[in-house]
Amino acid sequence: MSDLAPSATKKRPEFRNINAFTDLPSYRLPLAGIVSILHRISGAIMFILMPFIIWMFDNSISSEISFARFKGAFNIGMLGLPGSIWKLVALALIWAYLHHFIAGLRHLWMDTSHAAVSKEFGKSSAAFTLAVSAGLTLILGAKLFGLY
Repeated sequence: MSDLAPSATKKRPEFRNINAFTDLPSYRLPLAGIVSILHRISGAIMFILMPFIIWMFDNSISSEISFARFKGAFNIGMLGLPGSIWKLVALALIWAYLHHFIAGLRHLWMDTSHAAVSKEFGKSSAAFTLAVSAGLTLILGAKLFGLY
């Protein structure tokens, strides 16, 4: 066995403390990590907007008058905010639900299938989750804003 001199071996970088300003901007998060973070964000959005969800549900099924007032909130506005703001809040809620649902199905599939636990499946299923949730959000957002 030959021992190499300490100067001949390449010294690996040593990270003892991570600096958020210098190290994190250069770190490239994998697609599965982005989906995981967005899954948590979408769950938090749904939790925070729960009073808005309950209000929408209550006003949409109570009576015809309350449904007309509900539609007016999205067309004219309510509480001093224009209707487009309320539509954006509803669009955020639509995205949060769709992304959380699809990412949850992805996690369930990975929990039940041993073949689904691989780097390739993680990358492809993360791309599928992002594409489907964004696509469905665009379709339902176009309907919400009256494009069709």
